Amino acid sequence: MSKQKVTIIDTGVANLSSVLFAMNRLDADCIISARESDIRNADKLILPGVGSAVAAMKSIRERHLDDLIVNAHQPLLGICLGMQMLAGFSEESMSQGTDAVKCLGIVDGGVRLMKVPGLVLPHMGWDQVEHDGSCPLFKDIPSGSYFYYVHSYALDVTGHTAATTTYGQTFSAVVNRDNFFGTQFHPEKSGPIGHKLLKNFLDL
Repeated sequence: MSKQKVTIIDTGVANLSSVLFAMNRLDADCIISARESDIRNADKLILPGVGSAVAAMKSIRERHLDDLIVNAHQPLLGICLGMQMLAGFSEESMSQGTDAVKCLGIVDGGVRLMKVPGLVLPHMGWDQVEHDGSCPLFKDIPSGSYFYYVHSYALDVTGHTAATTTYGQTFSAVVNRDNFFGTQFHPEKSGPIGHKLLKNFLDL
């Protein structure tokens, strides 16, 4: 069986090495690229992200990646900020006194600062993910399994929510619409259970 061709989309605002190492451990033929041909010809796409939604969306548009991502035909996995960029908008920019930033609009809902009375932000560390087994990313992964998080903003629970986590509030831990998937947690930093989820993604 030939190796899966995976392109990690280079948005210019993420440390991509941990995702690349995870793909290499799964024996994928993985590259980091913003080239149109590498994105169109991949078997799978990964959209990682760290930092601010404002900077990420600005970079995506400057690199003319927005249309390529929205029109992707193959399975695409957004990770952390990469998942948030799949939503309609993010209120992260409002902390600087500006309007909410428009995101890619692939999944329903908006990204908002978490409301966690009595708890601290960022939400950092291991937490449980609850799911009903219908999302293929969770094949042979029990509901209630722990994954690793680092975030202060979270996506609403919507019709595209495939799994949730509760930390002061319940939020979307995983989203899925057609060939688009997203995880708020970092599967590449979540040990064997994260390795299994990434393998499930490659097996789609």
